[in-house]
Amino acid sequence: MELFSLAGKNAVVVGGAGGLGQAIAQGLAEAGAKVAIASRKEESLIRAAAEIKEACGKDVSWYTVDASNEESVQALVAATVKDMGQVDILVNSQGLNKKFPAQDFDMAVFQQMLSVNVAGVMMCCKHFGKQMMEHGYGKIINVSSVRGKIATRAPGNAAYCSTKGAVDMMTRQLASEFGPHGITVNAIAPTVTETPMMTAVIEQRGGDAYRKQQAEALPMRRMAVPRDCVGPAVFLASPASDFVTGNIIYPDGGLTAVG
Repeated sequence: MELFSLAGKNAVVVGGAGGLGQAIAQGLAEAGAKVAIASRKEESLIRAAAEIKEACGKDVSWYTVDASNEESVQALVAATVKDMGQVDILVNSQGLNKKFPAQDFDMAVFQQMLSVNVAGVMMCCKHFGKQMMEHGYGKIINVSSVRGKIATRAPGNAAYCSTKGAVDMMTRQLASEFGPHGITVNAIAPTVTETPMMTAVIEQRGGDAYRKQQAEALPMRRMAVPRDCVGPAVFLASPASDFVTGNIIYPDGGLTAVG
């Protein structure tokens, strides 16, 4: 359907070398977009590009970037615009999550998470958004979390919840400021998702018993997988969502409905 087609569109996925970012990059490519992925580590980018190619037959280009460094973000914008012509779709999937009880939280880590999860997203929105304004069109999708809306019962997430709440509010404010320029800004906010990196954590926490515990907290009665974020991302990147902006979509199996 043309309503959901991304043919002729150029997309950049920051944090696209694994997990949700890689799944979204693959989904955008499958929907017809020309996709570039960006991350800090070259070896991860090479692996992700090869996995996407093997999974769906689509080539994606890749660029290194330190999304917490504004000069690096500006260089990424310049390189992708030079190579792709213009960037129509930006996905911000970069992020950091370190856990300490609030009373013992290492404030250097707290500041680092603010830098990556909040300032890094803002810098990408700022500089790619400026490029989108020149063309009067753009789709920005921030990957947030249910933890931007609801807290965790267990300790450890003071920084993560704070940063994701900031991303949600940033999304709404940028939607207001960028809307007159033809740019939509929305966010996807999943729950705990079994990415390849998360699988190791799950096994440490009890494997299938942990999966069952997570599933029982959700009305859908299963744990989330990366593919659950792909449909919402394609929708928000496509003409189907041209009048949708400033919204947070929760692919969370119903957690925010009952949590």
